Amino acid sequence: MSVTLLGASEIRRLAVELDVTPTKKLGQNFVVDANTVRRIVQIARVDADHRVVEVGPGLGSLTLAILEAGASVTAVEIDHRLAARLPRTAREHGAPEGALTVVDADALRVTDLPGDPSVLVANLPYNVSVPVLLHLLEHFARLERGVVMVQAEVGERLAAAPGSKVYGVPSVKAAWYGTWRLAGMVSRQVFWPVPNVDSVLVAFDRDARPRGSDDQRRAVFTIVDAAFQQRRKMLRQALAAVLGGSAADASAVLTAAGVAPTARGEELGIDDFVRIAAAVREASPEPRGIVSLDG
Repeated sequence: MSVTLLGASEIRRLAVELDVTPTKKLGQNFVVDANTVRRIVQIARVDADHRVVEVGPGLGSLTLAILEAGASVTAVEIDHRLAARLPRTAREHGAPEGALTVVDADALRVTDLPGDPSVLVANLPYNVSVPVLLHLLEHFARLERGVVMVQAEVGERLAAAPGSKVYGVPSVKAAWYGTWRLAGMVSRQVFWPVPNVDSVLVAFDRDARPRGSDDQRRAVFTIVDAAFQQRRKMLRQALAAVLGGSAADASAVLTAAGVAPTARGEELGIDDFVRIAAAVREASPEPRGIVSLDG
């Protein structure tokens, strides 16, 4: 028996059955178009060899499309009603026994997932999309690639290159883990309810080798946060507090890292920030306001 997908009328019926009203608080907008969910799965290059983690499966539109491709799914759902109903929906639509595992939890608190998934495919809640992505990439090193649907503004930031007007903290932190690209626009009309923002698909591929340890990542991210806190400031001013306490101290560290003290955070790529972190580790005395870079 092949897996069949949800239609718009069935999605609305399920919502009535579960007394679910999509809320802005949880960033809920359910996809009601089968072609859209199949397109997402195709871009993610999902097949029977993959174990996929899906965050925010909702009523199951995208879940069923992933199962239709033959993959196994670990679905993380914060809404208890939706989490309890999803296995039944999957069975009713022909999903093989054991192909779906539902984790009833907040994705921002999950640190262990059954099935050891290697691909992320999700329609992420708009209000927490970046924190969820960074949390999953931090805690699940086996995630090698993925495709997520997010608010257009967020997606553009994730995929932005240095020098872009939308380049910022999410751009740099995402780049720590790998490469990101925009993979297509999504019409507002495929959602219920229709959102008042545009959506995009963002694809990522994790780097084959990690850039550094957890301690090094935390140190780099501290520098990134400081660099963009007042993005129009030169780095020697923006980083003074975490690189020694004065503009002169910051200038010395930046120069050692091969970065112009007069540059701004928006001009630097992830490799530049990594070099700054390495220069901090070599600096003496121990800089203030930043975690140790050892390890």
